[in-house]
Amino acid sequence: RLFEKKKKLLWAGDGGKLGRAELLDNAAWLGRQPLLEFLGGAGGRLRMGTLLSRQSCQARLQSPEGMSLAEFLYPALQAYDFLHLHLHHGCRIQLGGADQMGNIMSGYELVTKMTGKKKFGITVPLITSTTGDKLGKTAGNAVWLNREKTSPFELYQFFVRQQDNVVEKYLKLFTFLPLEEIDHIMEMHAKKKKKWGPQKRLAAEVTKLVHKKKGLESAKRCTKALYYSSVEALEAMSDQELQELFRQAPSAELILEPGMNVLDLCRKANAIPDGASGYQKIAVGGVSINGIRVTDPETVLILGQHILKNGVSLLRVGKKNYYIIKWLQL
Repeated sequence: RLFEKKKKLLWAGDGGKLGRAELLDNAAWLGRQPLLEFLGGAGGRLRMGTLLSRQSCQARLQSPEGMSLAEFLYPALQAYDFLHLHLHHGCRIQLGGADQMGNIMSGYELVTKMTGKKKFGITVPLITSTTGDKLGKTAGNAVWLNREKTSPFELYQFFVRQQDNVVEKYLKLFTFLPLEEIDHIMEMHAKKKKKWGPQKRLAAEVTKLVHKKKGLESAKRCTKALYYSSVEALEAMSDQELQELFRQAPSAELILEPGMNVLDLCRKANAIPDGASGYQKIAVGGVSINGIRVTDPETVLILGQHILKNGVSLLRVGKKNYYIIKWLQL
């Protein structure tokens, strides 16, 4: 999907030069590989001393958990993947993160021994968090290309929040902007740091590549709605965008009753406690509807103000507690 988008975005009708991307599942060949045949073939060409000397293997062996046989055989299986891809698809280069160096070396050695032809491995630096931790599934801080796991808004915000000390590197790693343009962007940033120009450009380029122009527009709409209390942006948001923007926010479906007020809304949405404390929460300015603070609990709900044209109200209690209200039978 990304490969096809890159063709359309950047190659202006000449995408044929990129060739064709093919996505394969190694279960297609590993699942049919008899164990004894694997051990006698690939297993007989990989040396124990070399596998045990890998830094990743040493670290696992010395850890309190130790290393299982399945974990130890992982480099052998990955090496076999490279062999299979070379024999059946002409693959000559294996690309991976810097932490995959050992596995890539195993693949290089296996294919070289079994075919006698030169092969290559390329490693790329790992992207880490601001604390230096690896980003990924295991660490629980992965950024996904799948919209169901990371929305366009979340992807956009991840990149727009990057610090000055990494944003230039990320522009070079994650976008296809010419180096001269990146230099110019950074020069402008040095003069006007408060505008966050490089971060916004980085976020826009990556979001557009992953989620197309519509995804970028969605991310900007959600940003305006959440951080700039834009009623126009809220009204233009689809149900999918609302759910993505407020993944953890409770939602409620309500029917607008005659004379229904702010206090009624908050209580029906279970957003405030019963009794005087809930009433007081509104009175001291702790509640806003569609980005507008409400201080009178008795204020009657008005269509077009408290209830948007798309039949939605965004209720916020305190600084971070959001509730999505969908109105029925308006």
